[in-house]
Amino acid sequence: MPSDAKILIVDDHEDTLYALESALAPLGYRLGRATSGDEALKQVLRGQVGLLLLDVRMPGVSGLDVVRYMRRLEQTQHIPVVLLTGFGPDHELTSAAFALGVADLLMKPIDPWALRTKVRYLFDAHRRHLALEHEVRELRALVKDHTEDKGHYEDDDPAVHRALPHPDARVPVQRGEGAHTGELEQDRT
Repeated sequence: MPSDAKILIVDDHEDTLYALESALAPLGYRLGRATSGDEALKQVLRGQVGLLLLDVRMPGVSGLDVVRYMRRLEQTQHIPVVLLTGFGPDHELTSAAFALGVADLLMKPIDPWALRTKVRYLFDAHRRHLALEHEVRELRALVKDHTEDKGHYEDDDPAVHRALPHPDARVPVQRGEGAHTGELEQDRT
């Protein structure tokens, strides 16, 4: 997620968009807005969204439809989504939402303090997750470059398959290959 990622607020009512933006403004994050599911998907696919606050019932493409589409694409499947509904508790909606992997389902009107707390946690956790993924990719590339520079691959190097010493120095080093073929006896002499 780029450092300029934003929280996208999606609702077909202008007054709700304004209220949500006002509630989230104190967090200092970049905020974006969309008034339809189609518009939300376009913004999400551009890659600048780190969290989605999404109304469930909108004309055309519903909030659930947006989430279904996002979960099918690798680039968007891990973006946290908080669904918003003004129609009260609905068991079917709740089941469908959580089956799709949404982070939360909030009832309108929304408590601004609770919203800020959830958004801060989800947005920051997603950023940390992506930073760790980026670091893992960089480390894998370094390992790959290192093994290629030596002219062989990890699978060809028996040293790669040796066991690491146990953190407790009193535990003897475990032997890999040859431990059952007599090499262990030779080590004792």
